[in-house]
Amino acid sequence: MSILLFVMLGVFIFMMFRRNKKTQQQQAELQSKFGPGVEVMTSFGLFGRIVDIDEADNKVTLELSPGNLATVHRQAVTKVVEPAAEATAEPAAASPVVPDDASSLTTRETGSTATDAETPEETLKRLNDEGKKDS
Repeated sequence: MSILLFVMLGVFIFMMFRRNKKTQQQQAELQSKFGPGVEVMTSFGLFGRIVDIDEADNKVTLELSPGNLATVHRQAVTKVVEPAAEATAEPAAASPVVPDDASSLTTRETGSTATDAETPEETLKRLNDEGKKDS
């Protein structure tokens, strides 16, 4: 019975070392891909482009957006982001047109436009009158 226990313990330790070795190999492969201009993701979810690598201090300088730099530990960079495959572009006519202002929010039937704005006193009177209707 004790022999079986020692065999199981040996298998457990073997699997643990094997997993650790595999993780180290993956980390070394990832580190070999590092270089200026590579898109990466950190362990805390920041995406950026590598600008500089300081081998002596194990620091990586990332450009998060144009002009915004962040310095992180080299081991915080956990993933190299591969460029996404170009999706087939759909014709522009198929996508709905979205206006860049609020002009579509007014209806033409009622004739309300931005020039028909009420004064603050009229707004207070209208809101007070609406409150009385509910009671």
